[in-house]
Amino acid sequence: MEPIAKDKFKPVEKTTNADVIVRPSQTYWQDAWRRLKKNKLAMAGLVVLIVLTVVAIVAPMFSSYDYKTQFLKDGNLKPSAAHFFGTDQFGRDLWVRVWWGVRISLFIGIMAASIDLVVGVLYGGISAYVGGRVDTIMQRILEIVYAIPLLLLAILFIVFMGPGITSIIIAYAISGWVTMARLVRGQVLLLKEQEFVLAARTLGAKPWRIIAQHLIPNVIGLIIVQITFAVPTAIFFESFLSFIGVGIRPPMASLGKLISEGAGVMRYQPHLLMFPTIIFSLILLSFNLLGDGLRDALDPKMRK
Repeated sequence: MEPIAKDKFKPVEKTTNADVIVRPSQTYWQDAWRRLKKNKLAMAGLVVLIVLTVVAIVAPMFSSYDYKTQFLKDGNLKPSAAHFFGTDQFGRDLWVRVWWGVRISLFIGIMAASIDLVVGVLYGGISAYVGGRVDTIMQRILEIVYAIPLLLLAILFIVFMGPGITSIIIAYAISGWVTMARLVRGQVLLLKEQEFVLAARTLGAKPWRIIAQHLIPNVIGLIIVQITFAVPTAIFFESFLSFIGVGIRPPMASLGKLISEGAGVMRYQPHLLMFPTIIFSLILLSFNLLGDGLRDALDPKMRK
């Protein structure tokens, strides 16, 4: 074998920036926000939700009308400079009633989702962490609750408590937390045997401390995504109940109630149906787009 000539070898240039960090250091939430901002549809949904929320808070405050005062002589007016969305058959300003409806719908959705968050996360976390017979019993209870039809439960609560915001929130919250509990339980089962949990247990950390400070923070991304889907589900549930006449009491306005009233006169007064339906659709679409974006942004596997 012939020897290799030395002139075929060239010394490697010394690297002076080997220790330089090319990519800036970011926390998990900073990286998630960076990826969320790249999702144009999710950011559009977030902007629309912010705008609708701000307008729902501000618009009724700066209007000379309210949602319940009737002006019979101004009934069924078309949209104009005086009444942006027109008026209903009782002369009530539809602009104010629509934004009051947005207030009520968002309030019900956020409150129901908050109850789902607290009950579902605690129930699922405790069930998965304790395990054994306790987990089996808690899952059988969960299956019984899940088997109860939500609509039937809501109607029963409304019959005993009367129509209103409180009965709708309680009826949805009683069975709405089941999905959250199942998701959290599945994730905690995967995490509770990880090394950081075993280390905390070895150091003498109590179970409630491990659940609150080690397990739940590691499933917070999944929880946030589930909330973005729970809020529109609760809003749709309230709107459905109001549409069939067992939801919000008149003259209180909600999007479902306004859509129900507009559907009855859609052939003659289409604006009474069109504006509440557009706002309602925007809310549901925006929450779904934001939820999809958060699901991708909070998933470490999607990191590039």
